[in-house]
Amino acid sequence: MRGMAKGRIAIVQEGSPVLRGKAKPVLLPDIGSKHVREVVLQMKHALAGEADGVAIAAPQIGVPLRIFVVARNAFVIANEEKRRGGKAVALTTAEKDLTCINPEITKLSKKKVKLPEGCLSVRWTYGNTLRHEKVTLHAYDEHGKRFTYGGSGLIAQIFQHETDHLNGTLFTDHATDLETLTPEQIAEIEEKQKKQHGK
Repeated sequence: MRGMAKGRIAIVQEGSPVLRGKAKPVLLPDIGSKHVREVVLQMKHALAGEADGVAIAAPQIGVPLRIFVVARNAFVIANEEKRRGGKAVALTTAEKDLTCINPEITKLSKKKVKLPEGCLSVRWTYGNTLRHEKVTLHAYDEHGKRFTYGGSGLIAQIFQHETDHLNGTLFTDHATDLETLTPEQIAEIEEKQKKQHGK
């Protein structure tokens, strides 16, 4: 694995076999090991390099392990969506990225909602997906502590999208109304990324 000191971490794109395999569980004694810490750090580094990214799974950096990371800003966006909808804000804004090791969805709401979705590994293509409105997830954090997180809206969507990644599924496998951004729209996002990272 290459170090984090130089440049951005490349995100694996559609067509790579690692995105279609089933990721392997992390052995419990290995949680907190140097190797797993490095994988998580590289995932966070790769995610931070994408202005529009809200989460990333280990296979997206070429590592077939059952790990995903949800960016802190995803919780901020989720809270804003609840606020705009006039609902009580149930989510506590995370102070840091949420690392989920060996995540397992244990409960899904019966109600499903159609949502716009994209993916850092199917760059610049977007479509509509049918996702369960609420999800309960069990996982381990980077210190080996098991936790349960109940999410709705954007967070539930992320949990399902990233779990799909760990099972070799891409959102384009079931999305409808797929569209790809124009070169002008892509350039606008890339310019925003450059400004965000001072390049």
